[in-house]
Amino acid sequence: MNNNDILRRLRFVFDYNDAKILDVFAHTGAKMTNVELHHLLRKEDDKQFVPCVDLVLCRFLDGIIIEKRGLREGADLPKPTKLNNNLILKKLRIALELKEQDIIDVLLLADLRVSKGELGAFFRNPQHKNFKPCGDQVLRNFIKGLSLKYQGK
Repeated sequence: MNNNDILRRLRFVFDYNDAKILDVFAHTGAKMTNVELHHLLRKEDDKQFVPCVDLVLCRFLDGIIIEKRGLREGADLPKPTKLNNNLILKKLRIALELKEQDIIDVLLLADLRVSKGELGAFFRNPQHKNFKPCGDQVLRNFIKGLSLKYQGK
């Protein structure tokens, strides 16, 4: 999955309009215009398509965390980092305050079964011997499960 696809899917999951997305970006101090946002939301075959870089998606995910949970007292705005599927899954878990069983239930909505051990491996430190990279299929199904949970479709 590419970052633009994740951005589009999360927009649907949370039913965000353009103004709301710009507001979410503003939580992290990021400045984005309507035109820039529309270029990010376009399909890959569109001439005005602009790839969404990791730093932009990271700011969006951090903005969702701030939107849903607020900024910790005394904490600075989070610094954007390079993303991978494990980090995206982790940021969504934090934003939605999901426990292990909640994530398993969301994945089951999308007909994907994972064990608690496998799920725990996604959130381990990458240097840990039991760390497991989160594949595109798991992330795609997790976002699909979120859309089924929040949109009821």
